[in-house]
Amino acid sequence: MATFLYKLGRLAFRRRHFVALIWVALLTLAGVGAASAPAAGTTSFSIPGTEAQKAFDLLEQRFPGASADGATGRIVFKAPEGQKMTDADNKATVAKTVKQLGDGSEVVSVTDPFTTNAVSKDGTVAYTSVKYDLPGMELADSTKDALEKAGDEARATGLTVDVGGDALQAAADPGAIGEVIGLALAAVVLVITLGSVVAAGLPLLTAVIGVGIGVSTITVLAKALDLGDTTSTLALMIGLAVGIDYALFIVSRYRGELAEGRDREEAAGRATGTAGSAVVFAGLTVVIALAGLAVVNVPMLTKMGLAAAGTVVIAVLIALTMVPALLGYAGKKVQPTGEKKSKRSKKSEKNKQEKQEKLEKQTGPNMGARWASFVIRRPVAVLLFGVLGLGAIAVPATQLELGLPDDGSQPTSTTQRRAYDLLSEGFGPGFNGPLMVVYDAAGSADPKADADALTDRIKGLKDVVTVTPATFNKAGDTATITVIPDSKPSSVETEDLVHAIRAEGADVKADTGANVLVTGTTAMNIDFSQKLTDALIPYLILVVGLAFLLLIVVFRSILVPLKAALGFLLSVLAALGAVVAVFQWGWLSGLIGVEETGPIMSMMPIFMVGVVFGLAMDYEVFLVTRMREAYVHGEAPSEAVVTGFRHSARVVVAAAIIMMAVFGGFISSSESMIKMIGFGLAIAVFFDAFVVRMAIVPAVLALLGKKAWWLPKWLDRALPNVDVEGEGLRTLDDDNRPKDEDRELVRA
Repeated sequence: MATFLYKLGRLAFRRRHFVALIWVALLTLAGVGAASAPAAGTTSFSIPGTEAQKAFDLLEQRFPGASADGATGRIVFKAPEGQKMTDADNKATVAKTVKQLGDGSEVVSVTDPFTTNAVSKDGTVAYTSVKYDLPGMELADSTKDALEKAGDEARATGLTVDVGGDALQAAADPGAIGEVIGLALAAVVLVITLGSVVAAGLPLLTAVIGVGIGVSTITVLAKALDLGDTTSTLALMIGLAVGIDYALFIVSRYRGELAEGRDREEAAGRATGTAGSAVVFAGLTVVIALAGLAVVNVPMLTKMGLAAAGTVVIAVLIALTMVPALLGYAGKKVQPTGEKKSKRSKKSEKNKQEKQEKLEKQTGPNMGARWASFVIRRPVAVLLFGVLGLGAIAVPATQLELGLPDDGSQPTSTTQRRAYDLLSEGFGPGFNGPLMVVYDAAGSADPKADADALTDRIKGLKDVVTVTPATFNKAGDTATITVIPDSKPSSVETEDLVHAIRAEGADVKADTGANVLVTGTTAMNIDFSQKLTDALIPYLILVVGLAFLLLIVVFRSILVPLKAALGFLLSVLAALGAVVAVFQWGWLSGLIGVEETGPIMSMMPIFMVGVVFGLAMDYEVFLVTRMREAYVHGEAPSEAVVTGFRHSARVVVAAAIIMMAVFGGFISSSESMIKMIGFGLAIAVFFDAFVVRMAIVPAVLALLGKKAWWLPKWLDRALPNVDVEGEGLRTLDDDNRPKDEDRELVRA
């Protein structure tokens, strides 16, 4: 691996014009394709294998032309103090609004609240529903404007009027301003770390090119593959973070090789062969984690994971080829100002180590080496402090409540949220989460009588406010029954009601042969959360298991990969605890603009496991491979830990801060889902990089000593030698020829 990448790095350095031209051409083609690609429209949301999805599919078959996936708009009216909606003037305003809405070309139907019993018991609140033939993201702007205009005109008469529903659904806001700020912070960190504006600019430039190619490709394929806005947002988020970090590690190693006196082409080759090997395996762990989301069998999540994984692959390829090519253009400008080039020593590794020790006696060890020495002297105290601290932060995760965002999670300043609150006020909290019971009469001797009996059964259940009579299709073989719960959609009581209705349905099937299914947004959310919960353990086994095997190959150790996996679990649990504390409990929520607390997004736990695991293994690979390199070159285990920190700690810290800045930029998004993802990933990187990798890892390695690098002999012989440490490069001189004294070693 190291030798192959060494040759690739030198080739890219020599053929830099050709390499740069290829990547610029790919970026141009992707950009042109994205600019001319058709609009993606709304992403279909399906959960294969769940009862709610089966019911939804059945409705599309049995009620053709009903536009089951069409958007719905609701205009909610509230009478002024002392008036009722049934007053003549207010009824006239509502009638005018209904007529005005019915003229739209994309409108399927509009309901009159006074003929559909859509007026609250006290007469102060009423609503009209508008059904469209297209999903919200595909509605014409003129249609959305007409809906808002109708609400404005009704409001002008003195009524309180707000508009809700998914008809006003807009494209997700990725938090562009925050992301620009995040990139600016990343640039500052790079300049401080590398001490050169040119060196700092290389990782930013290559990351932007990689993300540009990845996101543009997603845009080109969005229509054909049904990819949504969140897909490209995730790819942008992950691609920027890993793209900057991967380039940073190679540039940093390149500068180290220059400092040893190697010429620029040789330095580029060796940097690509050593740091590039770590980049390849770090990228593989991220790709495994993201692509592994496919095991959940939720199409939307699978597409998000694969798209982000593709962007990571591009980031790795750019780091291995374009970075050494750009280093060829940069010349000596990547070195810090005033840094002197030393003449390369041709002496043995022992003399090189003596030189390093002499230098440290003159200048003292750097911050990374001092920190590692501190941890090695007090490994038990540091280990306990790190584990107990993260364990305490993880405690809120035990109270995790899952759900999907709806209008109730919108800021109170939005008309959608105000409409949601008005409906809850007038009709009860469960009105915003109606359940749809689908009665499949196939096998029933008397469908209508059996449907009426089912309705009576549901009315007798706990937490039920209203049950509408069964409505049959034209064929008379399928009916729908709407159930209004007494509790809000995200409550435990509503979830219990869904299970109770399904239990009644099982009894009906046993008695009559008819099939009873429960669907609707609330039921879909419940099934989605359950499906993700059931898939979490298999996903962990698959992803962590594959990465564990990969790390055994990389580190040629059993305990080091095991320690890496356990440390990851600790950091992701702590991150979930922080997410619960902020977004569910509201602790310090005002600092990041969380206006409304509530259940955590259903996909957050499994999503964080996938993404954070990949990123956590990045730091593990970059930090510990340098320790492994020192150990196989003859250093004692404790000395190898200090050496690894001496060479890698500063860069790993910079990489972590950059990732935190990039992810933190998405916290400014107005979309609660994107804000939650940005915060969760940023805090997870903080815990994993600064607590697990910088404190717990050296403490554990200090306690294990040589046992950390133990590997059974039979397994050592069976594993391929990928040479991530670059041992094979030690046998090469600057002309890429084996030294005379090393020829026998190369043959061996």
